[in-house]
Amino acid sequence: MISCENIKRIYHTGETEVHALRGVSLRVEPGEFVAISGPSGSGKSTLLNILGCLDKPDAGTVVLNGAALESASDRTRTAYRCRHMGFVFQSFNLVPVLTAFENVTLGLTLAGVSGAERRARAMDALGEVGLAGMEHRRPARLSGGQQQRVAIARALAKQPLVVLADEPTANLDSDTGYAILELMQKLNAEHGTTFVFSTHDPMVMEFSNRRVKLRDGLVE
Repeated sequence: MISCENIKRIYHTGETEVHALRGVSLRVEPGEFVAISGPSGSGKSTLLNILGCLDKPDAGTVVLNGAALESASDRTRTAYRCRHMGFVFQSFNLVPVLTAFENVTLGLTLAGVSGAERRARAMDALGEVGLAGMEHRRPARLSGGQQQRVAIARALAKQPLVVLADEPTANLDSDTGYAILELMQKLNAEHGTTFVFSTHDPMVMEFSNRRVKLRDGLVE
């Protein structure tokens, strides 16, 4: 599903070079439930951004489901990300003026899914995450856990090859975070959806099938 070799990423702050990734190699097989962990500054979010085609490496190769994307154009990477990847963020990233249903269908619209199929996929995804009957509520009328469920539904409705989750439990209390992880684990088991997490939450690590620990931009 994912293969990256010797990934390096350097950020420039004035005259200072920050080596966020110093040569990371990683393979993720279809259907895995993987946690990328490490302290702040270890490079885990940078790695997730590169895997999600949100950023480009300065060196190394990135192959996603057979497609080499490390040197692809922005247009190509955007199209691939839109059609094949789902994202779950710690801050939910929902559009506040849109309902839960509209937030889920927005990504499908951008991916070019037809109107009838958009509706069917969105309703199915909201039902799977336990939000049937809440599709017309806007984010302000949903709890933090419910908002994260909308974000998961939005990711899953695209029927992605992989879901990338960046600190998905960071803004949730322990009980809600546990319920969200149980839901993701259930979806992983039932649909074979590949999940890759960036996290420092021990609870996420306990749920994962495999843990990849980064430190100072390297796999430890």
